[in-house]
Amino acid sequence: MTTVTVEDVRAARQRLDDESVVRQTPVETSRSLSSMSGADVSLKMEHLQRTGSFKTRGAYNKLRQVGDAVSRVVAASAGNHAQGVALAATKAGVPSTIVMPRNAPQAKVDATRDYGATVELQGEDFQAAMDHARGLAADDDALFVHAYDDPAIVAGQGTLGLEVAEQVPDLDTVVVPIGGGGLIGGVSAALSAVAPDVRVVGVQAADAATVPESLRKGIPVEVDDPDTIADGIATGAVSELTLELIREHVDEVVTVSDDEIASATQVLLERAKQLVEGAGAASVAAILSDELDVEGETVVPVLSGGNIDTARLQEVLEHAMTDREQLLRLRVRIDDQPGRMADISERIAGEGANIREVRHDRAVDDLDVGEAYLVFELETSGRGQAGNVLDAVRAGGYEVERVN
Repeated sequence: MTTVTVEDVRAARQRLDDESVVRQTPVETSRSLSSMSGADVSLKMEHLQRTGSFKTRGAYNKLRQVGDAVSRVVAASAGNHAQGVALAATKAGVPSTIVMPRNAPQAKVDATRDYGATVELQGEDFQAAMDHARGLAADDDALFVHAYDDPAIVAGQGTLGLEVAEQVPDLDTVVVPIGGGGLIGGVSAALSAVAPDVRVVGVQAADAATVPESLRKGIPVEVDDPDTIADGIATGAVSELTLELIREHVDEVVTVSDDEIASATQVLLERAKQLVEGAGAASVAAILSDELDVEGETVVPVLSGGNIDTARLQEVLEHAMTDREQLLRLRVRIDDQPGRMADISERIAGEGANIREVRHDRAVDDLDVGEAYLVFELETSGRGQAGNVLDAVRAGGYEVERVN
């Protein structure tokens, strides 16, 4: 069976010789995350690559290997691989066509075009885009550059593992997001040779997790409809190549919920001052979860990507704010008489919360004649203030419930 070795990764590192395409990204310690996790946490800042993710490593290694033997490149991607292939192809002087799902974030579509690729939007998910791209490549006799099922791609991604081993010589655990498995496959192959005592942990979004079942069955298992805010790891499948590397070199695979990913995104923004996408935040979500014990260790979560558009960022942050009760929606039952909204609003204001929106609901089955619901959307400082608001409204004799 084809595999990837540390020699492949070292050879790939020699090819990544243009810092305008691939750079060695920094590692930065985080006192806040160290305190929250009980570990000595250093963040691998791979979202600071020129394309905003690690994907350029593999794409550039692949195109440097094939050299002049290719006249056109085709790839499929939810976004990050698209940008990596587009930049690598442009640097190699080769035209590229990238197929992306129709729901791909606009920021990633625009960036892929900016790096010189022709973008086609096809299908509702990564697998549909992949099928279309394979057809294009076959019709035009072009080189199809797979996002993860390619030893050259995996070896290129593995160069990140060599960097981490050099940058954090006392490393105990590295935490790597898993989509198709190319990144963790390459990183784990490299670390198993240069730092065999390091624990390699993979993390997947719970509603897009393919690896746990694949490991149990011994074959790649697909998820037909991966559903997660971490679109960069919503591939719905791993390959035989990456599954074998995971089986051989990865110590543990955990899953995290979208709630945990959203919370980690907000923590990284607030405490580490780093803006990352859901896939990039998944590794931090893992070290803050109950699924992974890193207490007392030196741990490096890989921030694999930072390509998040404003619409998805708003969704993620509102999700996290709701979980923290910083965004609160209350439904208050009232006698539909003048002054009720003013009274409740004063009680909310008295606790220092801000009303973002309010509406009347009258056509509701469980209301009596002359009654209504007032639905308030509030901003609070967190659970303490949210609880005080609920108490203040109830103290006025109102029936109130939280509805988000």
